[in-house]
Amino acid sequence: MASSSDPLPPTARAQRRKRGRPTIADVARQAGVSPMTVSRVLNRTAFVSNEIAERVDAAVQALGYVPNQAARNLAGGQHCRLALLYSNPSAAYLSEFLMGCLDAAAAGGAQLVVEKHEHGETLAGLIERLRAHRIDAVVLPPPLCDEDALVKALLASDWPVAQVATGAPEPHCLSVAIADTLAAEAMTRHVIALGHRTIGFISGAPNQTVTGQRLAGYHRALQAAGLPADPALIAHGDFTYRSGMAAAKQLLALSPRPSAILASNDDMAAGAIAAAHRLGLSVPGDLSVAGYDDTAMATSIWPELTTIRQPVAEMARQAVHLLIEATTARLAGETLVPVHRQLAFELVERASVGHCR
Repeated sequence: MASSSDPLPPTARAQRRKRGRPTIADVARQAGVSPMTVSRVLNRTAFVSNEIAERVDAAVQALGYVPNQAARNLAGGQHCRLALLYSNPSAAYLSEFLMGCLDAAAAGGAQLVVEKHEHGETLAGLIERLRAHRIDAVVLPPPLCDEDALVKALLASDWPVAQVATGAPEPHCLSVAIADTLAAEAMTRHVIALGHRTIGFISGAPNQTVTGQRLAGYHRALQAAGLPADPALIAHGDFTYRSGMAAAKQLLALSPRPSAILASNDDMAAGAIAAAHRLGLSVPGDLSVAGYDDTAMATSIWPELTTIRQPVAEMARQAVHLLIEATTARLAGETLVPVHRQLAFELVERASVGHCR
């Protein structure tokens, strides 16, 4: 019979005898939460409710859990090195993303190594370069988040990987995104409600999953409004300013020309506005133009862009937090638990979109 002074319940004592030193997974089972939640409570890396924190603390005491010292060092930022791997043509998007990563790395005490994946570089060469930097985990913004071979090579190298803004997260990765199809549908519905019926659409680079999702949202809104999906009203870009300008010129050469153009990012929308001005068209008097992302570009041009606010910096922050937690848990001997997080978007109305004449 157990002594009445023994603080452990029978199940906890059995776990200790069977498994030896208790782990975060044991604490999670005892508290009825995930290992990631236990990590958040122990390292104070994110807010959790008082009720959950008390359950975790009680489980820690009941099991006699002592955090791994290496994990404690990592939580203090002494050894965590995260790689931001980028290859993005949009300087505005990348700037927002980098600021979010830097904020989160500073808050979590981690080091951020910024590396460009050049076109034509072999995966073997990239992996060797990252190993030379003693990387612990990798965060991938678009378009690299959608490069299947790259993602698989990073996972095969035993690094936790966070994909940001992908429409098809790899099951073994961490990911943060928004509902791109719903966002594009919301913007299309918005211009339809303002009386527009001939609506052009500039799609993005075909190698990014969000390109197809945003186009699908446009089509869904047209169908719901009983409007035809005319292939001539779809022009293709690659998320750059110049590609947006070229696509808009193509759309504005149509007869009748569209009364509104929706672009799959702010850079291409800015290019569309420039194309309209070169043709002597007033925005939004003669042509309404909307973008996507709400980067600094949206408020640095005239007229300011109506756009979908994708919380780029916050998505980057959350991806870095998830990677710090995952690396901490790994050093404590825990298995990575994939987290696929979806954040909210917002339709931001500004001066570039108006009622159809």
